[in-house]
Amino acid sequence: MSQPPAPSASPDRSDRSELRQALDAVRSSLLTVGIFSGFVNLLMLAPALYMLQVYDRVLGSRNETTLFVLSGLVIGAYLLVAALEAVRGWVLVRVGARLDARLNARVFTAAFERNLRRPGSNTAQPIHDLNTVRQTLTGTALLAAFDAPWLPVFLVVIFLMAPALGWFAAGGGLLLLVLAVVNERVSKPKLDEAQKFSQQSHQALTNNLRNAEVIEAMGMLPNIRNRWYDLHRQQIQSQAQANDLAVVLNGATKFARIALQSLMLGFGALLVLDGKLTAGMMIAASILVGRALAPVELLVANWKQIVTGRQAHARLRELLGAHPQRRESMSLPAPRGHLTVEAASTVAPGTRRMILRNLSFSISPGEVVAVIGPSASGKSTLARLLVGVWPAVTGSVRLDGASVYDWDKAELGPHLGYMPQDIELFDGTVAENIARFGEVDAEKVVEAARRADMHEQILRLPMGYDTPLGTDGSNLSGGQRQRIGLARALYGDPSFIVLDEPNSNLDETGQKALLDAVGALKAAGKTVVLITHRMSTLAAVDKILVLADGALAAYGPRDEVVKAMKEKGGGAPAARRPAAPTAAAVENHWPRATSYCERAWVPSKRT
Repeated sequence: MSQPPAPSASPDRSDRSELRQALDAVRSSLLTVGIFSGFVNLLMLAPALYMLQVYDRVLGSRNETTLFVLSGLVIGAYLLVAALEAVRGWVLVRVGARLDARLNARVFTAAFERNLRRPGSNTAQPIHDLNTVRQTLTGTALLAAFDAPWLPVFLVVIFLMAPALGWFAAGGGLLLLVLAVVNERVSKPKLDEAQKFSQQSHQALTNNLRNAEVIEAMGMLPNIRNRWYDLHRQQIQSQAQANDLAVVLNGATKFARIALQSLMLGFGALLVLDGKLTAGMMIAASILVGRALAPVELLVANWKQIVTGRQAHARLRELLGAHPQRRESMSLPAPRGHLTVEAASTVAPGTRRMILRNLSFSISPGEVVAVIGPSASGKSTLARLLVGVWPAVTGSVRLDGASVYDWDKAELGPHLGYMPQDIELFDGTVAENIARFGEVDAEKVVEAARRADMHEQILRLPMGYDTPLGTDGSNLSGGQRQRIGLARALYGDPSFIVLDEPNSNLDETGQKALLDAVGALKAAGKTVVLITHRMSTLAAVDKILVLADGALAAYGPRDEVVKAMKEKGGGAPAARRPAAPTAAAVENHWPRATSYCERAWVPSKRT
C-alpha cells in the first residue's frame, strides 16, 4: 500500500537535525567571531585606561614622553579594534553565505512540496525566510548579542574603581534590560500580526493578478483591489502600531543610556569632591558605562530584526519538519510501461474529501486507454495519481511493480510524459521548455516538436527554437502552448505518457497530428493514457475507462464499453433517460455524448 509521507510525530526532530547540522558547519566560524568579540571588548578598556592615566599621571607629572607613549598605545589599540571588527564582519557574511548554500536547496524543495500538496500557497515565503535568517546572522543585532555578555566585565572594572559607581552602573544596566524585555512583550504580537497579514496580502496579490485578462474584461479590478487592500491596510496598521511602540521604547532606551552616562559623570564628580575618587577614575568610569550599555541599546534598536529573524526561523523549522528530506532510493531499471492500479483512493491535498475511490485496473505496454466521464468525476485527479503527483491514501499505483509516488522523480521523469490540463510553460526558450530545462538535445527537441506538429510554427517564431517564451508563454496562442506542452511530454522517448485534455485547444490539423502521435507511440510499445472530451479521439484507443463520481464505472476494450454504454442507456425509460445516440451522433456531438454518459453511469440516486 502506498501511503503519503506523514508529518513526523515530533515535527521538530528531523528538522532540528537538519538545522543543527547546518549550524554545526558554521559553529567554528561563530566561535571565531565570539573570540574576536572578546578581544574587541577587552581592547575597548583602552580608552578608559588612557583617560585614567592622562588625568591622574600625565597632568600631575607634566611628563610629555608618557603622554606620547600612552597616545601611541591607544591608537594602536584602536587600529586593532578596527581590524578585528572588520574581520568578524567578513566572517559573519561568509557564515550567512555558507548557511544559505547548505539550506537553499532543501528549503526550495520543501517549498515546492508544500505547494504541490497545497496549491496556491506562498511559494516565495520560505526563500524570503531563509534570506531573513541569513541577514539576521550577518547584521548588527548578532554583533550586539556577542558584545552584551561583556557588560558584567565592565561593571566589575567600575566596581574596582568605586563600589558606589558600580552599583549605579548596574542599576542603569538593569533598567535597559527591563526596557528590552518590555520591547519584546509589546512589539512581538503586533509584529506577528503584521507578518501574518503581509503573507496573506502577498499571496492574494500573486494569485489574483495572475488572471489579469478576466479581471480586466469583466471590470473586476476595483473589487479585487479592495479585497487585497483590506489585508494590506491591516498589515500597515499592525506595522505602524509596532513601529510606534518601538520608536517610543528606542527613544526611552537612548535617553536612559545618555542620561546614565552623564549622571555617572556627575556622580563621579561628587565622589571626587568628597575625595573618594580621582578625576581620572571619574572620566574612565563614564566611558566604561557608555561602552557597557551600548550593546543593550543596540539590541533594543534592532529588536524588530531579531523578532523577524526568529519568526522566519520558526516558519522554516515548521516547513522542514512537515516536509522531511526525500530519502535516497536504489536506482531502478527504466520502466517498460506496465501500469497496475490496485484499490487506489486519494483525497485533495490538505483536505479529507475523497475524490477517487477504490480504483483497480491495469494497462499493458503498447496499450492506449481513454479516460472519459462527466465533469468533476475525478479525471484530472486520476492523471495526477498515475504520474505520482498525488499519493494514493489507500491501495497503490505501480509502474513495472514499483510505486510511482515513491519512485525518485529525477530518475523516473525522463521515462514519463505528462501534459496537464492547464499548460504551464516556464521563462526560457522554446527549446529549453521542450527539453524540460535539461541539456538541450537538438535532435530530440526537433523530433518531439514534429510529433506535436509544432516544428513549422516554431520556425516561424522570431528566433525559432531560441525564442524566449516569457512568463507562462503569454506571447503564444492557446493552441501553440498546448502543442509545446505536448512536445515536452513526448521529449526523450518516454515509456509512459499521460495526456490530460491534449486536444482542447487544437484545430482539425492539430487533432490529426495528435492521433498520429498516439499511433506512433502505440506502435513503439508505449503506454498512453488519454483524458478527453472528444469522442473522435476514441478511434485511436484500445480501451476506455469511464469514471463517475470518483468511482470506476466501466473499463475494458473500446467496443465493449461503447456497446455496454448503449445498452445501459437504451434500456432506460423514456421519461428518465434518452435513447442511446447513434455512432455518428457520438462522433459529431461529443457534448451530448458527455451528457449521455453522465446520465447512464451516475448512480440512480442522482438521476
